[in-house]
Amino acid sequence: MKYLWTEDSGAGLHFWNLANECLFDNKLKVESKNSNQGILDAVRKLVPESGDIYYIAFDQVYDNMDVVNKFIELQHLTAKYPKQIILLDMICFEYIILSFYKLIKWTGSGNQTSIRFREEILNALQDHRININQIKDQSTLNYLMGFKNFSTERVIKSLTNNLTDTDEWSVRGNLMGDCWYKNCCVLGNPDKKRCHVDKNMGRDKIMEILEDKEMQHIIEKIDF
Repeated sequence: MKYLWTEDSGAGLHFWNLANECLFDNKLKVESKNSNQGILDAVRKLVPESGDIYYIAFDQVYDNMDVVNKFIELQHLTAKYPKQIILLDMICFEYIILSFYKLIKWTGSGNQTSIRFREEILNALQDHRININQIKDQSTLNYLMGFKNFSTERVIKSLTNNLTDTDEWSVRGNLMGDCWYKNCCVLGNPDKKRCHVDKNMGRDKIMEILEDKEMQHIIEKIDF
């Protein structure tokens, strides 16, 4: 059996279930451990049975020492079973959304300030962290300085939520917003104006994200 363990719940877990359905024909057993601590606790107890493979979707940001310490321990634990417990290389679920190349076009966001911050921050991401030295725009620097407890993951989640701030495009509820994975409402309402998606069918839309650069990098270790 092949498993995918994620720390995400809600929309993040929904996303991994959609990925399982569309990319892997539901051959993965997707399970949420609800937090990075939950992932770590589960891996500590894990002794894989013969033939089982566990893919671990653990958020990795290197400017949060709590995350770094957990990740280092995970690396030691997974090294005992290198062919059966496999860490996926990812930042976080929200980064998959934020880096999606059609995000602004599809959502139709008019939040020009957040759009500018997105461009600056994506360009400054290096080795799972925001390299502040790469940012020259003062307003973006001021935005980052406004975080009481700064971390790359916290910034990415906040900015992603700002750019998906409608129910249709939300990524912070129990499920992803309808527009990410359902057939377009314009199919039954051709007069609907505020729609910028160039795919009509739900499967085609979610496949656009799953085939995008970041997601393809994350899943390259998943063997099917």
